[in-house]
Amino acid sequence: MTSPDTVAAALEQSRVDSHLHPTGSFDLADHPVPTGLEEVWRFTPLKRLRGLAQDAPFGAEVKVDVEAAEGVLVSQESADATVRGTSGLVPLDRVSARAWDASSSVTVVRVPTEHVAETATVLRVVGSGVDASSAAHTVIVAEKFSRATVVLQFEGSAVLADNVEIVVEDGAELTVVSLQDWADDAVHHSSQHAKVGRDASLKHVAVTFGGDLVRHDTTAEYAGPGGSVEMLGMYFADEGQHIEHRLFVDHTAPKTKSNVIYKGALQGEGAHAVWIGNVLIRKVAEGIETYEENRNLILTDGCQADSVPNLEIETGEIEGAGHASAVGRFDDEQLFYLRSRGVEESEARRLVVHGFFNDLVRKIGVASLEAKLIETVEAELAKNVLKV
Repeated sequence: MTSPDTVAAALEQSRVDSHLHPTGSFDLADHPVPTGLEEVWRFTPLKRLRGLAQDAPFGAEVKVDVEAAEGVLVSQESADATVRGTSGLVPLDRVSARAWDASSSVTVVRVPTEHVAETATVLRVVGSGVDASSAAHTVIVAEKFSRATVVLQFEGSAVLADNVEIVVEDGAELTVVSLQDWADDAVHHSSQHAKVGRDASLKHVAVTFGGDLVRHDTTAEYAGPGGSVEMLGMYFADEGQHIEHRLFVDHTAPKTKSNVIYKGALQGEGAHAVWIGNVLIRKVAEGIETYEENRNLILTDGCQADSVPNLEIETGEIEGAGHASAVGRFDDEQLFYLRSRGVEESEARRLVVHGFFNDLVRKIGVASLEAKLIETVEAELAKNVLKV
């Protein structure tokens, strides 16, 4: 049996530098202002970040409405609280480092040991405008053998940089949903990091529909063997909108699992979606299983989707590892099949898009949210695709 000390020693002896995931630092001086030439910034339109990557001051307050499930504790604590940093999050870029420094308080969600929450805990962040930037910090802790769902819902207009820490202790099961349902002028840079304990499981869901520019970085590591991470993502980019998801799963313990599935649709001139996936399998991570997949459906002309899966493997003693990526238009055979049976073209297109997303929506496992997502997809389609 591999002991925690053995795992820690192996990691210390074999540090891995990845060009996709630079060494993190809390010191802002270690994060120079990006130029766009850096690998981690080459897809992001920096001018549209409204100064978040430079030195734009943070001043606007973030309003958080809380609906806590019975038995789940939600509190506001000082930024100096010891709970901050417990996930192992270290800022990987300048925006995350600036948000860390600027956050004056921390929203803490704690699921007590062995507690099973019957309903979801919802944290609703409501923006009040884009005239000033905001910084926020959230820590979600699922204590040992607990089970819960936490939804982070972002609405309104805002320029927001936030850090989200997720700690899933041994034997716990946690679902975290990050729903970006912003107004069209919002800018959001989110860095989310998870630490998954022994025999624990995390389902992380990222859904992005709104915003002018949304960049969502999600990373995960393991604190012991037997941990499982499932990352699901869904996005819909409209005219001029930039949506970027970057994911990194760091297999830091043996017998761990990860599964990543992201799907997106694009419509309208200048719609741009970016998906960067990376899985690192360290030498100590024997017997692991991992797979990552990204699919993009181009609905109209003038869109661009960049999809880049990566695998970094340091040991061949694994159960399996793979990835898949695709960018394509409507399936002509599917459309022909539906049209040949008397279905109007606009309705045929609607059915194809719903079929593209439905299997992913069902995997989320939050009934109320699933219904909302289907409605949102329908509203997005009404903007363009159904007007054939």
